[in-house]
Amino acid sequence: MKLSASTLARHRATGAALAALVLGGGAVGCTKGAGEESPALTPAAAVAKAAKKTEGITSFRYRMTGEVPFEGRIGAEAVMRVKPLVMSMKMTAGKQAFSGPFEIRLVGKEMYADGGAQVAKGMDGKHWMKFDMSVQGADGRLNTGRTGDWQADKNPATESAFLIGSKDLEKVGNQTVDGVRTTHYKGTVPFDAYRKSLKSQDKATREKREKALNQYARMGVDEITMDMWIDGDDRTKRFRMRGTADKGPLDMTITFLDYNKPVTVTAPPAKDTVDLAEMMKDAQQG
Repeated sequence: MKLSASTLARHRATGAALAALVLGGGAVGCTKGAGEESPALTPAAAVAKAAKKTEGITSFRYRMTGEVPFEGRIGAEAVMRVKPLVMSMKMTAGKQAFSGPFEIRLVGKEMYADGGAQVAKGMDGKHWMKFDMSVQGADGRLNTGRTGDWQADKNPATESAFLIGSKDLEKVGNQTVDGVRTTHYKGTVPFDAYRKSLKSQDKATREKREKALNQYARMGVDEITMDMWIDGDDRTKRFRMRGTADKGPLDMTITFLDYNKPVTVTAPPAKDTVDLAEMMKDAQQG
């Protein structure tokens, strides 16, 4: 049967449309949507990939909420640059000795804590206290008696890697966190087993993760229940850790707000700062 020119044209157009639909559908099917991992990616592989990518971030801003031993209920927002290390955190805590929010800054090995107007009354009008981060007590804490010092040099990107050590890791489903589509995973992490698994890591990674573990070990935490929300760029958007410490419950949630943005943190003015080491030295001489 001989087809007319118009019929042939319609057939060609239909064929072209079908081809475009098939090719387009294939392209869409291969494109990873926000908060969706590859079908071949297991929960363990997805979490490991996110941990590695998140630990590689050079700077970030994050929000911290929850309850921790020694401090009670806390809330904070911070910015951190990894190398060279600087951090600024504005925090409120339930068990602090004075009311209102305060700020902690970390510049190199020096930590500065702003005690506000009440503290300034006992320090000749100076608001800031300076601590040497390299001087720690036998238990590894700064032992400054200052709210929030346990968090001063902690990198939350390293803590997000804890979920790698889960033995019952599972995918919960897709959820939206701060307007970002994510995939939610959860599991239980026994710290002893996780510590043993670090032997297979390179030295730098192992040391970072062991340091983070040690901070929780000093609290008496030996196991946590952990949730992690991973965004479409395979980075940790949020994680939550729950456990029991020697002096109370641990329930901490960290939400990353942005990544790899410029971060500048400066030391407060020297004229408004009291050096704790000098203060102690003067006290001993007196």
